Amino acid sequence: MPLKYEEIANSLRARIDSGELPPGSLLPSGRDLCEQWRVSRATVNKAVDLLRADALIVGRPGAGFRVTDTPLARPVGDRRQGAPRSGGLPFKRLGLPTLEVPPRAVAEILGLEADEQALRRARLLQLMDGTAHSLAVAWFPREISDACPKLAMAGPIPEGTTRYVEHCTGRSPVEGMDLEEVRLATEYEAGALGLRVPCAVLATRHCAWDRSGMALLVEEGATPQGMWERVTRYPMGGKS
Repeated sequence: MPLKYEEIANSLRARIDSGELPPGSLLPSGRDLCEQWRVSRATVNKAVDLLRADALIVGRPGAGFRVTDTPLARPVGDRRQGAPRSGGLPFKRLGLPTLEVPPRAVAEILGLEADEQALRRARLLQLMDGTAHSLAVAWFPREISDACPKLAMAGPIPEGTTRYVEHCTGRSPVEGMDLEEVRLATEYEAGALGLRVPCAVLATRHCAWDRSGMALLVEEGATPQGMWERVTRYPMGGKS
């Protein structure tokens, strides 16, 4: 059973999804939500934080929150509990979701038989000026896609695929893994990102499993050189 702030967030997501709260519209005020749900301001703030983390709304306390005009998504990977959930980018869907035979590495993680199909969803994340930031291709096993019909549709899923899958199936990720490597881009990746081959990309493979150890999805990302870097600052134990 969801906690009260999750229930409030889910209700607002449903209103956004249905069009009752269209892009650009103001979210009900904190005071109105407190009165409607008979909860404290702290509970409402936690609900709003969930929507902000999923890039469904923009704004700040005291000035009001609006439904985002452009759907946002995060690059592939780093879905660990407690990880920052900011950094959403505008994106466009590449083609329609289709049933295809996934790459062998993906099929092995999903536990598929030879030539067994999975649902493929691809999107291109972009910077605000329209420059390609990264490519993301998600693969869902049929047992998930069959139970979650929105996955096969072209439009965005306002509550995010993770919460949507949990709502439809009762299954949520309890363990994830990210594999990162630098390699040459495939022809498809280079074409989607507007690159000339040969070229290097940071390839990220994100996998998520439920409590029973069954894979919920595999997502593969490709980020071109110049769009990624990692800077880590840390103590080394010496005297200052």
